[in-house]
Amino acid sequence: MNGPTAGDPGEPDVRSPFRFLCWLATSQLRRSLAGTFFGTAWMLGLTVQPYLLSRAVDDGLRAGRSAPVLGWAAAMLGFGLLTLVLAWYRHRTMTLVRNDATFRTVAVVLRHSTRLGAALPRQVTAGEVVTIGISDVVRMSLALTFVGPGVGAVVCYLTIAALLFGLSPLLALVVLLGMPLLGLAVRPLFARQRGAENRYRDRQSRLTARFEDLAGGLRVLNGLGGKDVYAARYRDDSRLLRAEGYRVGAVTSWIQALGTGLPVLLLAAVTWLGARLAVAGQLTPGRLAAAFGYTAVLVAPVYFLLESGQDIARGLVCARRVVDFLTLAPEPDRGTAQPPVAEAELTDPESGVRLTPGTLNVLAGARPADSAAVAERLARLAPGTTAEWGGTPLADLPTAAVRDRIALAENEAALFAGTLRETVRGRTGADDAALLAAIGAAAAQDVHDALPGGLDAPIAAGGRNLSGGQRQRLRLARALTADPEFLLAVEPTSAVDAHTEAAMAAGLRTARAGRTTLLTSTSPLLLDRADTVHYLVDGKVAATGTHRELLRTHPDYRTLVARDADSPAEEPG
Repeated sequence: MNGPTAGDPGEPDVRSPFRFLCWLATSQLRRSLAGTFFGTAWMLGLTVQPYLLSRAVDDGLRAGRSAPVLGWAAAMLGFGLLTLVLAWYRHRTMTLVRNDATFRTVAVVLRHSTRLGAALPRQVTAGEVVTIGISDVVRMSLALTFVGPGVGAVVCYLTIAALLFGLSPLLALVVLLGMPLLGLAVRPLFARQRGAENRYRDRQSRLTARFEDLAGGLRVLNGLGGKDVYAARYRDDSRLLRAEGYRVGAVTSWIQALGTGLPVLLLAAVTWLGARLAVAGQLTPGRLAAAFGYTAVLVAPVYFLLESGQDIARGLVCARRVVDFLTLAPEPDRGTAQPPVAEAELTDPESGVRLTPGTLNVLAGARPADSAAVAERLARLAPGTTAEWGGTPLADLPTAAVRDRIALAENEAALFAGTLRETVRGRTGADDAALLAAIGAAAAQDVHDALPGGLDAPIAAGGRNLSGGQRQRLRLARALTADPEFLLAVEPTSAVDAHTEAAMAAGLRTARAGRTTLLTSTSPLLLDRADTVHYLVDGKVAATGTHRELLRTHPDYRTLVARDADSPAEEPG
């Protein structure tokens, strides 16, 4: 990379899609200039052959002079080999330019996603982000091909026009006027292509988002009997996307056909005109051969220019999406109040939940979404939260202060590719002894022992090489390693069997002794370990007490817990 520093993609120019594409090229300026040099040299090298051919024809027509013919033939072979080498360097350099642009765009998108934080899912769909990372980056990188053979095509076109002017001003005029006319002929198609590409891109983003929702909620949809309904909607969206794809393909096929055919028509016009001039004695046979050769070579730059125009049109559509994403603003941090210095109570007035410092609390409700919503408000991840910490609204505190001391461990939190050590350590500097202690407290020692290499064992992205229960225990181990002042864990044992859950409950109790912990669950094994149970009905606290007290005094709570006790675990740990 030619960026500011190793690993730093730099700050993108998001004032317009075109400026963003220019930034991708200038961020690797040396490589882009090298691509321009090799692309131009390669393209100009194509014009040398017609000149050599004309000299060979003119000199070879003279009787008894075979040596010049052989000399010019050798020169043609030498320049052919040189053109081959230049083509190799051009292709290699432009591949590096495109790859740099691709990964640079991915880097700035990921960096901005981190800046947006919890505001990201409220401002843009996951499908939009996925489409940027899979489709848009590739199309934008193709647009940068212009800096190599695209610039070379322009230089070659002007050079050929100048060479033809030396042969015949009339031929040069035809070539100079021909290219603008070709551009005007395909310009309406470029406009249609941009419109079709925009519509296709919109539907692609929506379909990706629907697929993510369908895949993520498949288990719930199966339970509700709604899988077929959502599958039908996905099929309908797929048909609409396919129809838009056909429209894009139709316009693209016309552009590509004209990009190949129109230069041939220009070649035919110049050849016909050159032949007329040769018959009239205004061109020698060698000059006629040169004119034909120059015009034949002209097919390549004209084709590259039309193809680059198509790639740039597509790239601008995709760059618009990237620029729109990069201009999303994170939620402003207006917090100026000071967080409590000592331990203080964390409360959620909306639900009535109060977390006393140093206690283990469990939220139990018939609707898990209600319990999860309380945890999100207490972590200040829900918009407009009214939660308070020591009497101070969380919204008035600096975000960094809240994140450093209050952690939300979600049930589906991401597991990134890396070693087991990196997975459990997270962003902490915990040593191996602390990591093994957290793994033991999360009842994940068997996961550590089963993986080859122990803490050095590789974990696939998303924990694909682990079972659902193993992933859940590693998430809990990671949260315990962070050791926040307040740990809010959403359904931390939902994917494990009863034996493993009992071990996790005991480990949690021990590891979080003296620290404030909130779990959301209706499992009797967790509820019985809690200092305080908050029984939620419609998102509000209906009763507070110990598990055994609530069993005695609240029949609805007893029914809820009994139902959970009779339910099998979703996935063995």
